[in-house]
Amino acid sequence: MVKLASAEAATQKKATRAALGATLAELADAGVPVVAVDADLTGSTTTKKLADAGHGDRLFNCGIAEQNMVDVAAGLSLAGNVAFTGSFAVFGTGRAYDQIRNTVCYSNLNVKIAPTHAGISVGPDGGSHQMLEDVSLMRGLPGMRVLVPADYAAARAAIKLAAATPGPVYVRMGRAAVPCVYDDDVELQIGHAYVLREGADVTIVANGVEIREALAAADMLAERGVSAEVIDAFSVKPLDGETIAASLVKTRCAVVAEEHSVVGGLGSAVCELAAQACPVPVELVGMRDRFGKSGEFDELLAYFGLDAAAIVEAVEKARSRAGLC
Repeated sequence: MVKLASAEAATQKKATRAALGATLAELADAGVPVVAVDADLTGSTTTKKLADAGHGDRLFNCGIAEQNMVDVAAGLSLAGNVAFTGSFAVFGTGRAYDQIRNTVCYSNLNVKIAPTHAGISVGPDGGSHQMLEDVSLMRGLPGMRVLVPADYAAARAAIKLAAATPGPVYVRMGRAAVPCVYDDDVELQIGHAYVLREGADVTIVANGVEIREALAAADMLAERGVSAEVIDAFSVKPLDGETIAASLVKTRCAVVAEEHSVVGGLGSAVCELAAQACPVPVELVGMRDRFGKSGEFDELLAYFGLDAAAIVEAVEKARSRAGLC
C-alpha cells in the first residue's frame, strides 16, 4: 500500500503543475536525457525551472505555436531525448491533437504530453481555457497512457514514470493548489489504482483534484453510517480493472468523480469495466455536456456539482438503485 501524507502535511497545498519543471530538473541532474518544449508559457507551466537549474540547453520555447511544439518534441525524441511538451491543456491537447495523433502516437515516439491548467480549476480564465475533454481525447489514442495525479507528490511520480516509460504518455496537471494526499517520496505505477480508504457500502473512484472531494465525502458519509471505499484511479489508461472490480464486487455500487466531462473520461472507463466485469449501478460526478465559466475554483466546484456534497448525493442515488437503502 502506498504511503499517504501525514495529518500535518495533508493541511498543506501545492499545485500539481509546480512539479513539472522541478522534476525535469531533477531528472536532468541525474543524467536522464530529458528536454522540455514549451509554447511561450514556460513560467506558468514551470518548465522554466529546467533552465533555472542550469539546463538551459534542454528547454526549447517554440512561441505561441502548439502544433509546432509537438513536432519539435517528436524530432528531439528521434534524436535520443525524452521529450516533454508544456503549454495549457486546452492548447497542448486540443490545438495540437492532429500532431499528437499522427506524429507522436502513430509512430510510437518517446514524447510525453504534459500540459498544465486543465479542468475548471483554471478558475478565472473561464470556459475558453478550462479544458474538460483532454482525458477523452488522449485516452482514445492507441498507445497513449493517461495519468491524472492527485497532488504535487503524485505529479512528481507521474513525471518520473513518464520519463522511464518508452512511448507516448499523457500527464494531466492543474493550476490550483490542492491538499497533499501522498507522502513526498511516493512511488506510483502505471496501470495501478490505489485504495486510499477501505469501505464496504459504496465505491468512490476519483482522481486529480476530485480526490480531496472524495475523501471529504467519505467523512460526511461516515457520519451517516455509510462506509465508503475511496480509490485513486491515478492511471486512467491502462485502468487497474482488478482493483476497481474487486471493490465493485464488495460494495455493489459506485460513484466516479472527475474534474472532466462525463463523456469519455474516467467515468466512461469505469462504466466500461463494470459492464464487462461486474454490472452494478454507477453514478457519475463530472461536467455535464457543457463548457466551464469564470469563477474561483471552489465556487465552480459547487456550481457545477463537483464537490463533496455532490458526491454524497450521487452515493445516495447509487445505493438506492442498488437496493441498499
